[in-house]
Amino acid sequence: MRYQNDLYQPTNPPQNESSNTQKHLFIGIVCATLLIASYAFFSKKSEPLAPETIALTVPDITTKIEQSGANEAPITAVDSPTVKPLTITDANAPTQSMQGLSTIWQEHKVKSGESLSAIFSSNDLSKLDLHKIVHTNDISSQFATIQPGKSLMIGHDLTGEFSHLIYKKNAYAELKATKLEDGSFKVELLEKEVDRRINTATGVIHISLFIDGKNAGLPDNIIMQLASIFAWDIDFALNLHEGDRFSVIYEKLFIGNAFIGPRNILAAEFINRGKSIRAVRYQNADGKTSYYSSSGNSMRKAFLRTPIDFARISSHFNHKRKHPILNRIRAHKGVDYAARTGTPIKSAGDGKITYHGRKGGYGRVVIIQHGQKYSTLYAHMSKYRKGLHVGSRVKQGQVIGYVGKSGLASGPHLHYEFRVNGVHRNPLTVTLPNATPIQAKYKADFLEKSRILFDQLDQLNATQVATAATPE
Repeated sequence: MRYQNDLYQPTNPPQNESSNTQKHLFIGIVCATLLIASYAFFSKKSEPLAPETIALTVPDITTKIEQSGANEAPITAVDSPTVKPLTITDANAPTQSMQGLSTIWQEHKVKSGESLSAIFSSNDLSKLDLHKIVHTNDISSQFATIQPGKSLMIGHDLTGEFSHLIYKKNAYAELKATKLEDGSFKVELLEKEVDRRINTATGVIHISLFIDGKNAGLPDNIIMQLASIFAWDIDFALNLHEGDRFSVIYEKLFIGNAFIGPRNILAAEFINRGKSIRAVRYQNADGKTSYYSSSGNSMRKAFLRTPIDFARISSHFNHKRKHPILNRIRAHKGVDYAARTGTPIKSAGDGKITYHGRKGGYGRVVIIQHGQKYSTLYAHMSKYRKGLHVGSRVKQGQVIGYVGKSGLASGPHLHYEFRVNGVHRNPLTVTLPNATPIQAKYKADFLEKSRILFDQLDQLNATQVATAATPE
């Protein structure tokens, strides 16, 4: 009589082959059990699993994870699902945090008018961490100067803890904040090694500075720099003439063999109506940089000659001009610059806004007082720059409004007036006061360093003249 006292034996007696199979299976299971027990006994004396091995238990392949390394470019996780923190059940596994093992990155594009505080709020980040970051050291305050269009990389470790913040300043520099174990932050400026290569260009004016500059191979921002350097001496809307010439020495930036972009104009010359105007870039021992003439006078004047870039003069300063709408003689005590609606209008100099609103036929107007002696007026605006009002302080070149045709205007343009002690003066011919020249203590150093660049300009001009004289 058979008893059912064996879990691995059926009630009914099996056939011989089946019985042998069951015996083999039983023996195999017993052996496997012994092996597992032996492994468990000996594993207690062995080292715990390395963190890297544990990290492999996260199976989500849709999230891009960057293994932590020294100064490596972060990888963006776009639309990544939430990664749950690891659960470690082994009593002998490491109890230390997994922070720093891996970083999950999220990119945030800075929007116009968006502050770092608003970005932290929208991403559910601690304001306390923000306070710690911007007060870490001398360079950490640069996080507060984020610019629209730039990227902020926000990093979290695998537990979901905020761990990194990176601000990409440009193609070769980024500001990085790393959270330490004690909750404080390390902030550092990481810069790739940049190779600055000198480049030169020459050109002749036939159409405009912008078009002829492009034809000479100048990048857009170098053309804008050129216009800015000579903006106090040359009205590029009125005073350019066929045959005017320019020469430029500027930097191009490379990382390895990869071209990053143009940088700064080092020296330039503009020959306008046969008159040569030269400028050289100089940085003093205090780190202040500006452009100066060969004698050390600042290229910067107290006022811009024109408050709008590359516009066409549609009406000059004229006490006997016939008004285009009123159809009668009415003094035109300023200069009109025809431009598209929305073209930025810049303050001609540092000052304070004393009028901001509508003013009869002038339409939308801004009046700026520059010290005790000078004032400027900007009329027919389509809209004002946000945030400005009566009493606001503005800097030279700061945008204050945009071209329009408000008031009595036949088309979009800027009406610009310049007053000295309350008397209207022609903005195109009035003598503009100079800015401060180079300090005496830097004069010798300036003359020594600038001489090399001015010699290079001489060689560049000689080549240009020789090329122009060579028949095709």
